[in-house]
Amino acid sequence: MQPLEPGVVFWAERDDFAVIRALGVRCGQLVIHGKMQLGGGVAGRWKSMLDEAGFTLVTVFAAYDGEDYADIPTVQRTVGFIPPATRASREARTLAVSDFAAHLGVPGIATHIGFVPEDPAHPDYTGVRNVVRRVCDYAARHGQTFALETGQERADVLAAFIAAVDRPNLRINFDPANLILYGSGEPIAALKVLAPHLASVHCKDGDWPPAGVPGALGSERPLGQGSVGIPNFIRTLKEIGFQGSLNVERETENQDARLADIAAGLQLLRTLTG
Repeated sequence: MQPLEPGVVFWAERDDFAVIRALGVRCGQLVIHGKMQLGGGVAGRWKSMLDEAGFTLVTVFAAYDGEDYADIPTVQRTVGFIPPATRASREARTLAVSDFAAHLGVPGIATHIGFVPEDPAHPDYTGVRNVVRRVCDYAARHGQTFALETGQERADVLAAFIAAVDRPNLRINFDPANLILYGSGEPIAALKVLAPHLASVHCKDGDWPPAGVPGALGSERPLGQGSVGIPNFIRTLKEIGFQGSLNVERETENQDARLADIAAGLQLLRTLTG
């Protein structure tokens, strides 16, 4: 894998790996949905398939059963480690994903931990901080980083949370579009704040939430057609010395449109980095 090599974010059991490979990529990030069985030789089959294709996974993402991204209040109630009722089971699932990634030889895992409260005294803040510490310690036994997806809180809040967790293998998966979709900050400025913690990136685009609609999310857009400013994003990654892959993510439900948008996004990145 070369520095700033275009790659793809894709889903196990939802995306056909052969179709992903046909996009002309050699690297990417694999998302594990919450119901996927991780035992019974599944990791071995994935390792054989990846090795045969010469495909490098830079991250395995954990998604959780019951998460809903319909709007900001729903995200606050359902996503990541914030909901107390599912916190323990999602922690256990994340450790299982760490084991799965270790079997594949992947150096990092990642997830959305949910909206981190700004008040360090809030019980959800301390509860989630302690979960993240335990996940980091477990991942460290595999030689892995644990990356938090950006977007649901301001960059300064996330940086303060990372300092509070105080684990050397805690990192960031930077998604510039998420900061726009959640209305949590201008992505280039946020990238500069979080640069010391950067492990990996998503290349995704989007527009800001509509004015006057409380709780609404912004709209995801094909790469290069939203408000991120992808040329400036790539230029800033170069300026801060990022050497990882550029992983195109597209989340539209229409699979044909999604694959077409990913292919176009890859071509844009090749133009910008060639």
